[in-house]
Amino acid sequence: MLNGIIRTLSGRYFYGWTMVGIAIGALFISGAGQSHTFSVFLGPISEALGLSQTALAGAYGLATFAAAFCLPYMGRLTDRFGPRRMLLAITAALGAACFAFAGITGLASLALAFAALRFLGQGSLMLNSANLVSRWFDKRRGFALSLMGLGFAMSMAVHPPLLEWLISAVGWRQAWIWIGLSTWVLFLPLVYALVCDRPQALGLRPDGPAPAAPHGEAASLSGISRAQALRSSAFYIICAGLFTLSMLVTALHLFQVSIFTSHGLDAALAARVFPLSATTMVIAMPLVGMALDRFPTKWVFVSGQLMLCASLVSMVNVTGLASAITYAAIFGANNAFSMTLFAYVWPRYFGLAHLGSIQGTGQMVGVIGASVGALPLGMAFDAFGDYDTMLYTLTLLPAICIVLALFLRPPQAG
Repeated sequence: MLNGIIRTLSGRYFYGWTMVGIAIGALFISGAGQSHTFSVFLGPISEALGLSQTALAGAYGLATFAAAFCLPYMGRLTDRFGPRRMLLAITAALGAACFAFAGITGLASLALAFAALRFLGQGSLMLNSANLVSRWFDKRRGFALSLMGLGFAMSMAVHPPLLEWLISAVGWRQAWIWIGLSTWVLFLPLVYALVCDRPQALGLRPDGPAPAAPHGEAASLSGISRAQALRSSAFYIICAGLFTLSMLVTALHLFQVSIFTSHGLDAALAARVFPLSATTMVIAMPLVGMALDRFPTKWVFVSGQLMLCASLVSMVNVTGLASAITYAAIFGANNAFSMTLFAYVWPRYFGLAHLGSIQGTGQMVGVIGASVGALPLGMAFDAFGDYDTMLYTLTLLPAICIVLALFLRPPQAG
């Protein structure tokens, strides 16, 4: 059936854009495991379970840390079975994890639920979506991956205010039931009906509808091995940058509501700022993607770290509506860099042949960064009653990554 549809559309529409649409949907439903969603639940969960900010941040961080070590295995499964099968399995498991979250009773069950949602939502869905899009695009990969990130922006725009309303209407436990049901209904049928792992299976090639050249599949899957990647300096420079981005973006997402309220602003305003960041992200992501296709990757990488510094500083200076909007715009642009770079750098530097295992290992490092991001801010607030000094201190991390990025070079096979 799918082959017949492709033959009908051939010459007028490249089916790879359908894969981009699927990836957008995947990143949208990944909101169930993203920090901007958890941000609106922290207050109700803290009150219901009697947990401090440090306890919540510790559970969140430990769970994310544990989930990170499963990602290399997920990458190997993706290389073996393909993103279609894995997306089906991950989506089914993600919905079930949402139902489990509704039944948490204490710190231990909260940590387990956090771990499941972070592994499936933040980690596995993004890994497989990026893998799928990277198989379908080559010369336009940066632009295609930047469009994929629109799903994350849509989640930022929709999930916090919607869930803020849903929590007030039915309570936080019932809200998780609705998240799980919508995950299954919105995404499972699309993956089953539409996803194809690679263009060669439909007589296509990456970037366009022309028939694949002889041995095109082997050529499209060229690249170095995971062992070779781990021996290259590029792998560790990229990991350092993505660790920092993941760590600090997670911290800002998770504590946005708390930081705003500590500055005397309303929690509802803090939740409504998420859509403003998402709007800026939507505008900026195609620009970041086109920059990656056109300019040296390391300079786009540096720009992302500079934007992260600006996000931290602007958050400290949020004191009213105008400064909140300024922060939202800067942070949205920062998210555009973060989402696009996370997906782009692995095929750019290491190829497609072992993309899943390399990306899984690298993304493990990024998720470890996310796991520790919440702790400095949670501990600073519990110890000193504010977040600002710690936010300023954390700007040192992206500054170090800017220096490292100057030495970023593609690894040599062999």
